[in-house]
Amino acid sequence: MPDIDPPRLGKDAGTTDAIIATGAWQVHALAQADILPGIRNTLEDLGSQHDARWDITGMSALDHIGAQVLWDAWGGVRPAALELTPAQQQTFARLEAAGTLALPDESGHAAISWALLKHQAGVLMNHFNGAVVLIGQLVLDTARFIRHPVDGPWKELSANIYHAGFQALGITALVGFLIGVVLSYLSAQQLHSFGGDIYLVNILGMSIIRELGPLLAAILVAGRSGSSMTAQLGVMRVTEELDAMLVMGMPHGFRLIMPKVLALAIAMPLLVIWTDAMALIGGMAAAMLELNLSPAYFIQKLPDAVPLANYWIGLGKGAVFGSLIALVACHFGLRIKANTESLGQGTTTSVVTAITVVILADAVFAIVFNGVGF
Repeated sequence: MPDIDPPRLGKDAGTTDAIIATGAWQVHALAQADILPGIRNTLEDLGSQHDARWDITGMSALDHIGAQVLWDAWGGVRPAALELTPAQQQTFARLEAAGTLALPDESGHAAISWALLKHQAGVLMNHFNGAVVLIGQLVLDTARFIRHPVDGPWKELSANIYHAGFQALGITALVGFLIGVVLSYLSAQQLHSFGGDIYLVNILGMSIIRELGPLLAAILVAGRSGSSMTAQLGVMRVTEELDAMLVMGMPHGFRLIMPKVLALAIAMPLLVIWTDAMALIGGMAAAMLELNLSPAYFIQKLPDAVPLANYWIGLGKGAVFGSLIALVACHFGLRIKANTESLGQGTTTSVVTAITVVILADAVFAIVFNGVGF
């Protein structure tokens, strides 16, 4: 590798008394140790001499970094007496044309923040209006279905119950069983230290039947069936099937939205019962291993530990959660644009929103029924 000609800077010892720059003013030369700090110190001493004469024609090479070092020392203004080559003239002309980079002031930031806030508020209001219209149309379609049940979409309804309910039995059973085992082990360790082993049935029964069972089933259904519904409607939008249905006189709400909402409203309470049963079985197994509580004792004490009102609250949660998940999935599915990028974003947003809505609805249930079932 050839030796690098280091950049040099000094005054002419002759009669001109000019500041002369020689050597390679390039990034690889300036990056060498102890070169750039010395050059900067010399430039600070010489750069303040605004009326000095500069001669940089003796440079062996000059790139943008080297020119920027000189330009900063000159204060962003070319000296009045400056000798340079045509190539160097073009480099400094580009620096002059670029000007000084200025950051936006605080008022600019405030304007940007206000515009972003208004945009987000508009998007939120747009979603709210769409949700109101969707719910209103669902009410009208349900009334039509009740008046004329023979003409109802029974095949779509049964298909959605099968896909969202029956096909979800496996994953809900597995997760419910494991959650029951984990909750039973953690509770048994704490209760055993205080001699309260018999109260494990109360903790498991209340927490699973009233809260964890409906919530777990809803989250799993939101991630599994909710995303499927959004993707189905999105693909129909991409392939223009939704437009074809309108041309054929087949309304989206009666044939697509209502069957999905009713199917999840029917399937979710059944999934809640199934999830509760699997979680209690897992809790019984862990209690038998950890505290030596027999399954017969567990089943015998469960009705006394958990009042029947908690069971109905859990089933009511399942129906409400299922309806909300289907509504959110259909809302975002109908808003997907005719491109694959919007399909992925809409499906992701649908799942996240559905889980958030379910948790909010669970909080509302906890507040409304805080004195029921105890």
